[in-house]
Amino acid sequence: MQLTDDVLAAILLGFVVTWLPRIAPFILVKYRGLPDLVVRFLRYLPVTILFALTLSSLVTERTGRLPILNSLEILASLPTLFVAVRTKNLLYAVLTGIVSLALLRWIV
Repeated sequence: MQLTDDVLAAILLGFVVTWLPRIAPFILVKYRGLPDLVVRFLRYLPVTILFALTLSSLVTERTGRLPILNSLEILASLPTLFVAVRTKNLLYAVLTGIVSLALLRWIV
C-alpha cells in the first residue's frame, strides 16, 4: 500500500478527531476553571467507582436468574468497610480488602 495524499490526510484527520476531545477539556479547565458545583460532584467519583467495582464483585449474576451472593467476598468486605469508615482513606481500604480476601482464600 502506498502512502498517498488521501491516506495521509485520513491518518492526520483521524489523529485530530481523536486527540482534540481528549486534550480540549484539560486546556479549557486550565484557563477557565470549573464551577464549584462540578468540583463538588467530581469529589465523589473515586468513591463511586470503588463502590461500583466492589458491588460487582460481591454478587454473581446470570441472565434470567437472581444474583447470587459471594460469601468470601462479603466476609472480606466487612473489615474493609470498617477500615474505610474509620480512616476515610481509600488506599487503606483497598489494601485491607486485598489482604482479607487473600487470607480468607488461604484459610478456606
